[in-house]
Amino acid sequence: MSIILYYLLLPVVYFISILPFPVLYLLSDVVFCLLYYVAGYRKKVVRQNLANAFPEKSSAERARICRNYYRYFCDLFLETFKTLTISKTSMIKHCALTPESVALFKRLHAEGQSVVLVMGHKGNWEWAGNTFSILCPQQLYVVYHPLANKYYNGLMYKMRTRFGTKLIAMNDTFREMVKLKGEVNATALIADQSPRPDTAQWVTFLQQDTPVFTGTERIASKMNYQVVYVSVNRIKRGYYTVSAEVLVESPAREPQGNVTALHTARLEADIIQQPETWLWSHRRWKHKRTTTPATA
Repeated sequence: MSIILYYLLLPVVYFISILPFPVLYLLSDVVFCLLYYVAGYRKKVVRQNLANAFPEKSSAERARICRNYYRYFCDLFLETFKTLTISKTSMIKHCALTPESVALFKRLHAEGQSVVLVMGHKGNWEWAGNTFSILCPQQLYVVYHPLANKYYNGLMYKMRTRFGTKLIAMNDTFREMVKLKGEVNATALIADQSPRPDTAQWVTFLQQDTPVFTGTERIASKMNYQVVYVSVNRIKRGYYTVSAEVLVESPAREPQGNVTALHTARLEADIIQQPETWLWSHRRWKHKRTTTPATA
């Protein structure tokens, strides 16, 4: 049944991917109305997350962020399909890497420095990877969770690797990075998912006690690769800018927990600046700490 459904949906996905951007966003407006006003997809989760993260904001302010989030979410969903057919020229036009960031990555490559990239589910992170692979000399590897359905996983794999990006399954990350030690590359991790509470580092994030994956810190420390934080901001509908900054030069020398705290704080600042472009419908705070937090 799943393969039949996949091949029925595949022509629709490709049709969406070739739509001109104005038509794509007209379709997104329709999807928004259905998702927000009719289905109410995870609206309770979004509202609760916003209330917990921004208690100082009025109900009207949080309601505005909520509506804007759903508009962005619908755009993001359809923009992802564009990756199947979008040209390189159009890709870097709609998702631009700042000149300073391109210069940074060219310098690191010339110095023979491999890096770990860390970012969150903010802006269009899928497009950001495409733009990096087009403009930067490093081979980009993106750590990902393979989908259970092999047909949809294959489609996502095709979209993510079309411009030269390569993927590493999360469970194979360190082993694959050791194999690639002789190559100057960049390995990207999205570090704002919800880990098991017993393996996480707990920090205050958006005013809440939050478990954070320590994988970025552990891998960067073992490889002693510089940690580069990547920020994706939405300039206007359909247009994003990607910027990068070295967060930690020598992670192996950092106190335990510091790298994780630094990239989490940097993401928090980005979210506060542009809250509607983060993934609020994710159940980020589904886990609770069972022990009393230590005093900082």
